[in-house]
Formats: sequence, C-alpha cells, structure tokens
Amino acid sequence: MLVQVFGINRNKRSQSPKYAIDLAKSVFQVCKVSPRGKIIYNREVSRKRLKELLVKETKSLVAMEACATAHYWARYAERAGHQVKVINARIVKGFQTKQKTDKNDAIAIATAAALEHIQSIRIHSVEEQAMQSTERARNLALTHVIAQSNQIRGLLLEFGIVIPQGINSLRRNLPMILEDAENDLPDSFRQIVMSLWEHLEVQIEHADAITSSLKGTIESNQVCQKLMKLEGVGPIGALGLSLKLGKGEHYSNGRNAAASIGLTPKQHSSGGKEHIGHISKQCADKRLRATLYQGALSVVSLVINRPPKTNKEQWLKALIARRGKKVAAWLA
Repeated sequence: MLVQVFGINRNKRSQSPKYAIDLAKSVFQVCKVSPRGKIIYNREVSRKRLKELLVKETKSLVAMEACATAHYWARYAERAGHQVKVINARIVKGFQTKQKTDKNDAIAIATAAALEHIQSIRIHSVEEQAMQSTERARNLALTHVIAQSNQIRGLLLEFGIVIPQGINSLRRNLPMILEDAENDLPDSFRQIVMSLWEHLEVQIEHADAITSSLKGTIESNQVCQKLMKLEGVGPIGALGLSLKLGKGEHYSNGRNAAASIGLTPKQHSSGGKEHIGHISKQCADKRLRATLYQGALSVVSLVINRPPKTNKEQWLKALIARRGKKVAAWLA
C-alpha cells in the first residue's frame, strides 16, 4: 500500500496526481497515483502515448528509476513543466514487495518517490550527456585496442615470439618479426597477423580521435578545469567528478558527495554502538572511484620517492610507513 506522504505539502502540485514510470525501449508502464496514495491506474503505454501524457497531464511529480534513457525522459518531463524525481535502482528494489513485473516495478517507484528523504539523482543536461557518451566511447575504443594488441601478442607467443608490453613496442617489433624468414611462421599466418595489425592501427586512430575530441571538451569546461587543480585529479577524473557531482549543489556536505561515489566506509550501527567497516564495493561509481584511486596512488608514489616538502607530505609519508601506500591512497 502506498504511503500518504504525497499529500503532506499543501501546495498546488502536492494536490495533483503523481506518475511513476517504469522505463523501457518501446512500451512503458505508467502508474498514476492520487494525492492520498490510491492507485488510479497502472497500465502500459507506447512511446508516443507517453510523450502525449507528459505534455497534457496536470503538472505534478513524475518519478522514474535511474536506468537507460532516464536522463532523456527526465529532461522531457521537466520541459513539460513537471517536477522530476529519478531514483537509484538499488533504492527502488528495496520497495519491491512482490514478484518482478512491470506493474510491480512501477508501484515500487511510486512508493519510493513518496518519501521526501529519498533524493533524486542529478539529471544531466544534453551537453553533459554528450560528454559522458564521448568518454564511454573512448573507453570502449581503448578496450578494443588493448584486446586486439593482446591477441596479436598471444598468437605470436604460441610460436615462441615474445613482444614487450606497450603499443610502441608492438609497432616497433612487429614489422621485423613478419619480415624475419627464420622464425618458422607460416606465410598464411603472417598474412593473418598483418591484417590484425592493420585493423589495430585503425582502432588506434579511432581511439586517438575520440581522445582528442574529449580533451578539447574538457579544456573548455570551467568545472573540469577547477577540478583538475586538485591533487591527483586528471582530465578523466575531473570529467567524471563534474558529471557525478555537478557544482555540488545536490549535496549538503563533502561526505555526502564522497559517499555517492563510494569513497566512504560502510557503516553498520545499532543500539548506540557504531561500527565502521571497509570501503564498500557496492553502491558506488566504480569507474570514477578507480580513476580517482589511480590518481591518488600516483601522488603517493611521488611522495615516496622524494623528501617531504610540506606538513601534509610528512603526514603522508608517516601514514605510508605505518599502513602501506594503498591504504594511504584511500585516506589521502
């Protein structure tokens, strides 16, 4: 049963019906709820019908789960004049009281949206979504480059030919290997390796082009430039932070912002006893956290190899000696 928190505020919008949308590609589940928490209807609608509904219906709260296309539909609903609440999927799952169906998912979204303390995630603008998409395209391109180069190394290793790590080493050694008539490589296999290398060069050019485009975008973004002034934060880390946190207006303090990324330890407290555990592997932006950790680790490695210049570096060297550089990277 839906709670009646929907009707607490006495403004006009709080007295309007609320809409919970279970997003999909073509067919969407829309649950309309009265201000008193009663389900008016819970039915499937087409993509076209959903757009018409958002434009024609009374301006009120529209809730949806944070999943694929959520930012697009959130922006669409906001342009139609609605208040939008995009809720983390893990939170919505906690309100799932029955078996998983589209109808039950929509009810769970409506129930979660009714609670004021459950906050909406930050909705990306079109420009921010374009930056995020470019970064993900770059990440996939780099993954393809690594996979293709590893395949070439692995295939040659089966013939006893070892190539050092790095694309430059592969680029430098592969022509000599293919031209060496004494390494017992069959001619047909030489042609295969050559075609793999030609394909890899195309992938490298593609990854470089995306990286260049992304670099220009980051250089023109004021928030990213400010974030890059932080110790250990590079272009990709700055981009991830700006997309996740924006200008920080959604967070009451730094700890809440850090918790949303997954940088704070787990807490399990009860009966007045507090228990702080390890850094959680769940409820985190794992890619952003990994990027920030690598940046922090580079700062720690730099401090290890030189005399301390500041009080912070003295503290950091003492921490490294006591707990090791990996722990120091998390705490620094």
